[in-house]
Amino acid sequence: MNAPFEMTLKSMIDHSCEQFGEYPALSNVDGEPIRYSELREQIDGVIRMMSEQGIVKGDKVAILSQNMPNWGIAYLAITSMGAVVVPILTDFHVNEILNILRHSEAKMVFVSRAQYDKIGYSDLEPWVTLVALDNFEPLEIKAPIDLISGIIYEPLKQLQKLRNKALKAVRLISEKVHEDDTAALIYTSGTTGMSKGVMLSHKNLVLDAWITTRFQPVKTGDRLLSVLPLSHTYECTIGFIIPMMGGACVYYLDKPPTARVLVPAMQKIRPTMILTVPLIIEKIFKTQVYPQLNANPVFRALYKMPPTRKFLHQMAGKKLMKTFGGELHFFGIGGALVSWEVERFLSEAGFPYAIGYGLTETAPLIAGSHPRDTRFRSTGQVLEHLQLRIADPDPKTRIGEIQVKGETVMKGYYKDPVKTAEAFTKDGFFKTGDLGILRKKRYLYIIGCSKNVIVAASGENIYPEEVENKLNEHEAVLESLVLDVGGVLTARVFLSPEYLEKHHHTSRLTSAKHKKLVDALLDEIKSQANQNLSSFSRIKRIIEQQEPFEKTATQKIKRFLYQ
Repeated sequence: MNAPFEMTLKSMIDHSCEQFGEYPALSNVDGEPIRYSELREQIDGVIRMMSEQGIVKGDKVAILSQNMPNWGIAYLAITSMGAVVVPILTDFHVNEILNILRHSEAKMVFVSRAQYDKIGYSDLEPWVTLVALDNFEPLEIKAPIDLISGIIYEPLKQLQKLRNKALKAVRLISEKVHEDDTAALIYTSGTTGMSKGVMLSHKNLVLDAWITTRFQPVKTGDRLLSVLPLSHTYECTIGFIIPMMGGACVYYLDKPPTARVLVPAMQKIRPTMILTVPLIIEKIFKTQVYPQLNANPVFRALYKMPPTRKFLHQMAGKKLMKTFGGELHFFGIGGALVSWEVERFLSEAGFPYAIGYGLTETAPLIAGSHPRDTRFRSTGQVLEHLQLRIADPDPKTRIGEIQVKGETVMKGYYKDPVKTAEAFTKDGFFKTGDLGILRKKRYLYIIGCSKNVIVAASGENIYPEEVENKLNEHEAVLESLVLDVGGVLTARVFLSPEYLEKHHHTSRLTSAKHKKLVDALLDEIKSQANQNLSSFSRIKRIIEQQEPFEKTATQKIKRFLYQ
């Protein structure tokens, strides 16, 4: 089925505003929803403001803000006029934010009041217009020498406007937005520490969204509660572009998504769809579900038997569904591997979960499924328009690097032809760097990342993610990281403070007794994990991680910080 619009963000949102005019589109949880007809007016208003400030097609315009309805309005206005949006993660360090603005050559930045201090007093070169995202009012001009900014900038700005009008008049600048035009320039926050500018075209983004809706429809009446940062492609494409394509409404929190904020929000909105990352659902399972299922000796005994465990999971799943508002029909999990134990709970509970896989460079989805088609431990089926292959598979395990080719794969890395060339094979396949297996009906199974593979002394490949899954099965472990330290397979684990207090009353212990208890618990965790691991994958050393690991926007641990 062909889409009823061109593969551009402008054509997509024009179609939606015309078709779904009276339906709600964007809202804060405690606010009044903006309808699609109002969205159209606000997008046009922002485009007029940007044009008055000298922005034309092809210019880079950044957004630095936490999630809010105006984030989406700015995104759609920038891309609808043919400019290139540069979404910036608010978790980036100030220096990295400034480097992104300089590298991208952004001419304007939409910045929220909460994020203003990160760039509002910095020297941005060359001149950059700051616009308050809270009300779309231009703030001030940032010049390298503030004393002369007022004298020099205004004449230059007027000259730029005249130049742009002249170029348009002779058709050297076109206002028409094409499918292959760059729509977004996204600087990744990876686990390797290397931030690159990924160029995604309009077609990359819109086609990825359109294909996804073929197996997971989104329609008017659907309500999404957004808990992940819009600056990440996962949330932006799946949690924003797709709802806008289908006439759904997205609700945003005005505070960090803690349990105290999320639960009342879900009760109020009663979302039908939520996107999340493994860490969120794993934490819910470890701190709320599992303790109740093992609350007493009788429950613990029943939980060890598969038939009664499944029954207990079903009861817990119904309770969890009520916590989420009771109307959820899609609970998407992406960004990292979900633990075996947690997925078993979701599966046996009949929870409407689906797991997807993708990267920023692929706009992002490569594989996914509808909850009814979810297969245990699979990330779903490869999207129909993509060619996917497992390169150089191991003869025994069939594990190899996942490589993809298709119209949702990026145009390249901005200003970096060398890294762009390195990212592709000679026959045009993008090298994901992830390892997996492809099985019947194009179901994809992710094993780990090629950069993380550890080669044992015996020559066997050790996949840290699989070892970490075994460690995380212990109820005391919230997070873990497995590394090769001087030839010794070492695990770092972050223990649950709630578990330590509940089971061992650690707040009452002396430091010496606390250390002795933790050491014994670490030995227990290591022993339990090793019982379920191959001999070459067994952990030799385990240490406590005192603080939560530093993570990316999708809550993957930044491994490079702990090597």
